Amino acid sequence: MRVGVFICHCGSNIAGTVDVARVAAELRKVPGVAFATNYMYTCSEPGQEEIKQAIQKEKLNRIVVAACSPRMHELTFRRTIEKAGLNRYFLEMANIREHISWVGLDKEANTNKAIEVVKMAVAKVMQNKPLYSSSFKVNKRVLVIGGGVAGMQAALDCADGGLDVILVEKSPSVGGMMARLDKTFPTIDCSICILGPKMVDVAQHDKIKLYAYSEIDDIKGYVGNYQVKIKKKATYVDWVKCTAAASAWRSVRPRTPMIISTSA
Repeated sequence: MRVGVFICHCGSNIAGTVDVARVAAELRKVPGVAFATNYMYTCSEPGQEEIKQAIQKEKLNRIVVAACSPRMHELTFRRTIEKAGLNRYFLEMANIREHISWVGLDKEANTNKAIEVVKMAVAKVMQNKPLYSSSFKVNKRVLVIGGGVAGMQAALDCADGGLDVILVEKSPSVGGMMARLDKTFPTIDCSICILGPKMVDVAQHDKIKLYAYSEIDDIKGYVGNYQVKIKKKATYVDWVKCTAAASAWRSVRPRTPMIISTSA
């Protein structure tokens, strides 16, 4: 294992309260670390070029970048090592800015903590396995759980975008808590004035399948290919004989509980 460690100054953001040169020097003593250095701005184009050159020259097969939050530049560094011939998941980032240098002003304590954090990142990257992207077909149906105002709006937005939507509500009717309110802030409109049209739109939209008085019984699968079981509760109504109930409760039909299997 040949790990390369790159400590970023981030101007004075990190170097102002962390002895980055000492961190690099201590990491060179760690078994498995073949190269460790510090650089003013590792995320800059020259900094990325230095990483690529070090990978080639030192024959590095794992990389640790100690810098800012991975949320900012992790993808940048993954692309960098990929261009140098490594699998992009042979990278680990140690956050020594938000987690250390911005936390306190004690440079000695910050430096010691940075050394430990980077050592942990080195131990982690040694265990990393190569990962590869893959593609698969996505089932373009949407399941919305909850028929409150947020759930109805989400269902309508998806349906208006051309997606088939399954809306599941555990109560006998959609509307949720908003249906219980009198006025809404800041316009002081009555809640049903806003809610009523959405309830009608949900009921009449040809892209929305509404399961009221129903609950989710089971969910399995993965992103784009979930399989969901919906349990419709018993309503104890004979839908053939009771025409009034049939017109009022069109979304709820079974007299006894039943399981419906669907994919979304």
